[in-house]
Amino acid sequence: MNILSELNALLDERSIPVEIGVFSGVPPDEYCVLTPLSDSFEIFSDNRPQIDLNEVRISLFSKGNYLQTKQKITKVLIEAEFTITNRLFVGFENDTGYYHVAIDVAKYYEIETEE
Repeated sequence: MNILSELNALLDERSIPVEIGVFSGVPPDEYCVLTPLSDSFEIFSDNRPQIDLNEVRISLFSKGNYLQTKQKITKVLIEAEFTITNRLFVGFENDTGYYHVAIDVAKYYEIETEE
């Protein structure tokens, strides 16, 4: 499993529409877009990577009060053992009428070695 599929499943289970990169079609009043930020090897042993660190920005777009959904997402991320590295209010988009909130997350994945 990777970070994008985990996040997609977590948000989908909570009835939050989610897509990767850009929302296709007509967006609902509240939805999320996942944007990969980085993918790096953090820990090495015997010159081989042991841990793969994945980081993603969750952009929450809402035409209404986004605070409850932001808290719901934060809670589920913590329960699923994601590291929240940043949360910020990006702003109100006059042209679309959406509030935009970003939640940056990271997760470590052990690299499987073939024996």
